Amino acid sequence: MMARWPPARPVPAMTDPSIPPRSAPQAFSVRARRLHGTLAPLALAPLLVTVISGMAYRLVRDWGGVTRDQAHWLMALHEGEWLRAWLGPAGETCAVALNGLGLLVMLLSGAGMLWPRLQRQWRRLAGEEGT
Repeated sequence: MMARWPPARPVPAMTDPSIPPRSAPQAFSVRARRLHGTLAPLALAPLLVTVISGMAYRLVRDWGGVTRDQAHWLMALHEGEWLRAWLGPAGETCAVALNGLGLLVMLLSGAGMLWPRLQRQWRRLAGEEGT
């Protein structure tokens, strides 16, 4: 049997009753980190395809001298038109909606992880200015 990595370790707050439970902002940050870590691998590939194909389309059209018809396959990849073969007419719409939803969840969960850190820094800076 392979060893689990990282090794499992007991959570002190769950095993030691003398440690107070996490505060609400800290608990939110932990939940945001979990959500972000779970969904990031799922959202990465579609977002990369969208970004790379959109940039490539614009660059080959503007700088490469490629016509709209020659670069249409990049726009079809960018917009998810190729999903129509598997998902029917709603494939493109589903791809755009899921891509946008994935991006929003990544941005909001990332902001949820960043916010407590920014608050601590602002409090620290405010304390330094007061002295």
